[in-house]
Amino acid sequence: MEKKQKILIIKTGYSEFLDRESDSRNVSLGDILRITPLLHLYKNDDVTWVSDKYAFPLLKENPYINRLIHLDWIAAEQLKSEEFDTVINLEKIPGICALSDNIRARRSRYGFTFDSQTGKAEAYEKAIEVLAVSSDPKIKKENTRLFQELLFEMVGQKWDGEESILGYKPKKIGEYDIGLNTKVGLKWPTKAWASENWDKLEEKLKQEGFKTIRQDKQGPEILNNIYSYIDWINSCDTLVTGDTLGMHLGIALHKKVLALFGPTPHKEVYFYGKGKVILPEPVPDCLPCFGKKCERGKSCMEDITMEKVYEEI
Repeated sequence: MEKKQKILIIKTGYSEFLDRESDSRNVSLGDILRITPLLHLYKNDDVTWVSDKYAFPLLKENPYINRLIHLDWIAAEQLKSEEFDTVINLEKIPGICALSDNIRARRSRYGFTFDSQTGKAEAYEKAIEVLAVSSDPKIKKENTRLFQELLFEMVGQKWDGEESILGYKPKKIGEYDIGLNTKVGLKWPTKAWASENWDKLEEKLKQEGFKTIRQDKQGPEILNNIYSYIDWINSCDTLVTGDTLGMHLGIALHKKVLALFGPTPHKEVYFYGKGKVILPEPVPDCLPCFGKKCERGKSCMEDITMEKVYEEI
């Protein structure tokens, strides 16, 4: 019997896998969830995952994670005293890269490393394409490769349709025909679809007899608790959403997902045969712009009509 390998994955969500280097402490939960297909490669190994406590609800009870560690200075000192067979650092924050470089890896290292001359994150050989896509807006805009393809190639493997793995098992299922996932994160306010569009869509769906539930009309127990939020999404057969954590959860939970995209790239997202992208019409030349503010004066999200979304539903 082959000996288990010790695998270390560092993914806090402070920087996004296919976005430019940042030093934010805001955790991108969706980006963490869509890293989890990688665990299929190490399901017979001893996996330690280093993250932020805020992301623990997405990672706890995952059958392929043996140890979950919150990244703080105590954990950092412990990790520097351990030895792993493989270290995979998926953060581009220089300090985390420097920590990763100081953790012993007997066999291989993947992802991002610290350049002591520039003080910036650099890529190990197999992650060069990932770094290029994330750091160069022109390359990122032209990229047609799926997130999972780039993720697996970064560790020298080929993606074969592996899905995200959510450890938490939702309690609710199929109570509503359609869920309207209206909210977007603080990082990308330009992803938002106007509230009046959600209002019109909700009214139309109810008039047509669809049993509908709307995210921003829920109480704090759903809006502020990840476990309850997962339950809420799982209570819907179909999810209408922006490019958010809710979209990634809907995909992971095998929901029918209609995703409204504007400033962020839709071509890297895979729906496993149960989802569809809705784009502005006509599609502006600047899409995707990756902007936190719209430079053309009118948000492209305004060019997604309620009638178009209803037709797709």
